[in-house]
Amino acid sequence: MLPDGVTLYFIRHGETDWNKVQRYQGQTDIPLNDTGRAQAKRNGIVLRDMHGAALETFDFVASPLSRTRETMEIVRRQLGMAPLDYRHDARLIESHFGHWEGQLWSELPTTDPEGFAARLADTWGWVPRGGENYPMLETRVRAWLAGIKRNTVAVSHGNVSRSLRGILLDLSQAETPKLAVPQDKVLRCSGRTVDGIAQTAVEWI
Repeated sequence: MLPDGVTLYFIRHGETDWNKVQRYQGQTDIPLNDTGRAQAKRNGIVLRDMHGAALETFDFVASPLSRTRETMEIVRRQLGMAPLDYRHDARLIESHFGHWEGQLWSELPTTDPEGFAARLADTWGWVPRGGENYPMLETRVRAWLAGIKRNTVAVSHGNVSRSLRGILLDLSQAETPKLAVPQDKVLRCSGRTVDGIAQTAVEWI
């Protein structure tokens, strides 16, 4: 859970050409496209309009891949901040999709019918060759989340977003992989204590 009174603004990187055609990216370093840059700008404006100068006190951290770094830098420009003055954290990198990286989702039933069927049967636990599954990802997301002590803006990836919400909302293994991961919205996660019980409120803005 987030500490009481601490807010995390989680932003998925903007669209890439691989996102557009549903090609698995994982940890392959693919740049934003023009739509992705516009999405990042929109998200920066949302934060600016909500908090203004107060954001100077926030921690800013991003996955080390170029699509997340460019998203963060666009966001920070909208906030009037130095674009490069933020941290990288490798624990925020996307899941590694192993032998599926670079593959089109639409072609997998033909190119890897056994793997495609196995993933449909167990989306949570299935591991691509040379890659990660959700339990592996969750381990590093939990470790990162435990270190958040102050208001934070983080830019990361789709499966990291799913894992984060699964942890904060105590979702089931069946629910977490099905969560939506929009690129044109900001996920606000707010820690609070109600009747002595730690809770987290989560909403899209």
